[in-house]
Amino acid sequence: MEPLTWLALVLVALGVLGAVLPLVPGGLLSVVGVLVYWWSTGYAEPSVLLVAVLVGVGLLTMLVDYFGGAIAARAGGASALTTAAAVLVGLVLLLVAGPIGFVLGLAATVFAVEFAQHADAEAGLRVALYSTVGVLASTVVQVALTGAVFVALALVVWL
Repeated sequence: MEPLTWLALVLVALGVLGAVLPLVPGGLLSVVGVLVYWWSTGYAEPSVLLVAVLVGVGLLTMLVDYFGGAIAARAGGASALTTAAAVLVGLVLLLVAGPIGFVLGLAATVFAVEFAQHADAEAGLRVALYSTVGVLASTVVQVALTGAVFVALALVVWL
């Protein structure tokens, strides 16, 4: 196998890994891997239609990565202030305590801000739960999407 083919497969595999690891752009790595492979074959494999679909899936993954948690928080009733505060605290705790710190920091911040705004513990807990589940669900969706890109590219390479 050509070195560029290996590079493309590694990039797409890192895309799947990046879907789970915070601050690693899984969707972007998947798109770059597909484009590297396509370029390495002289734009012969895969077909233009499949490249378009795989790039579209990669772009959808990026949207889910950037907006999935915020959409879930808003769906649960979180205010824009709550969402912004939770993202900020989550990112700081991500650097200090890793992914668990991010998730716990997000949930605690959403609960604290919502409780401070409305003095309703039940509503704060509900919004915190929606936000946390949304972030975790967006990760699952990202893994599924980047995994599909990896499988599709692997099939093109080996079949």
